[in-house]
Amino acid sequence: MGSGIKQRAKLSFGRSAALREKAHALIPGGAHTYAKGDDQFPEISPGFIARGEGCHVWDADGNEFIEYGMGLRAVTLGHAYPSVVEAAYKRMLLGNNYTRPATIELECAEELLSLLPNADMVKFAKDGSDATSGAVRLARAYTGRDLVARCADQPFFSVDDWFIGDTPMSAGIPQGVRDLTVQFRYNNIESLQSLFAQHPGKIACVILEAATAVEPEPDFFLQLQKLCRQQGAVFILDEMITGFRWDLGGAQKYYNIEPDLSTFGKAIANGFSLSALAGKKEIMKLGGIQHDKERVFLLSTTHGAENHSLAAAIETMHIYKREKVIEHLYRQGERLREGLTRVAQELGVQDYFQVVGKAPNLVYSTRDQQKQPSQFFRALFLQEMIQQGFLTPSLVVSFSHSDADIARTIEGAGEVLQVYKKALEEGIEKYLVGRPVKPVFRKFN
Repeated sequence: MGSGIKQRAKLSFGRSAALREKAHALIPGGAHTYAKGDDQFPEISPGFIARGEGCHVWDADGNEFIEYGMGLRAVTLGHAYPSVVEAAYKRMLLGNNYTRPATIELECAEELLSLLPNADMVKFAKDGSDATSGAVRLARAYTGRDLVARCADQPFFSVDDWFIGDTPMSAGIPQGVRDLTVQFRYNNIESLQSLFAQHPGKIACVILEAATAVEPEPDFFLQLQKLCRQQGAVFILDEMITGFRWDLGGAQKYYNIEPDLSTFGKAIANGFSLSALAGKKEIMKLGGIQHDKERVFLLSTTHGAENHSLAAAIETMHIYKREKVIEHLYRQGERLREGLTRVAQELGVQDYFQVVGKAPNLVYSTRDQQKQPSQFFRALFLQEMIQQGFLTPSLVVSFSHSDADIARTIEGAGEVLQVYKKALEEGIEKYLVGRPVKPVFRKFN
């Protein structure tokens, strides 16, 4: 590589390589989450993480990294955050799963509902798909309709058929199920109006996230809410990512949105397995036993209210109230964005590498010589950041990212973007080792 680029000793991933081969023999895809799969990372990368502390992780080979994926955005405080771990541990000493509900279920429900201005009841589960699919089922039961309108510009809502059947990975899902989901565009109220016109009286619900890397246009949600109510459809807001990042009351409070149902997970318990479906009593009560309508099988999970996860959630919410976590996420995210943008401009690659999104949930775009989105250049950026000591599938900060961590990241990215610039000038094949990374949703491997 040319002058001006600091040389670092190349990291070794020998143990990871051996474990990869074993993992693919035992686990389809080698991982239990597609976003953690080998195809999402460059060939030269850590395959397995052994432990984490704060925003630092150590892989199976002993290499240390500052992490910006944070458990697919589930860990907002930091890995092994002491008081959360302690709360979960103490609760486990009392037993973790009983024959009847535990008192802590009420405590956690009251804590969460106190933060949400639009919710009267809550049901806990283990992952986001449980919650969103429960919301869809409730909406269908409440309206007596079958169709689901989902935002086409947002990447993921559920592992269940109503969503996956509407993606390129629809193998194994009957066509009749696929036909029950229709798409509209974010920030385009006309596209949603068109769906209601095409399917009069048939759309049970409208589901979307409040925002991803794109902010809502003024009045978009006001119009969406009004349209849903006019058409008799349930408005479901997916807050898996925005919840506990945009605001302590979720993006619904931040943007003044009034959903009928909303779903939370990920950051709710700092990485412990917990999700929540919250909403208006008139809809939520259909999943209960105190009504005279047809019964709805809402959510019934053996481990949905594991005591230790609820204890972790309660402590996480308490920390958010005490420590101004949200403010820290915004501050560190902005520092990271400003630093990386400045470095890209200094190197003249600002049209090819860009940091986008809201400060607590940053991502980046990588473009080739023709300024087209490029998985090859994404792989190169990941590859070189790994060699500098950073895991950056995204640029998501946590409460544990210190000023020193951010400064070190900006410095390391400066070295990486020098390589990026040379690859633009000389050809990426000279710098990228192996294949590009790939999108999760694709028809074939």
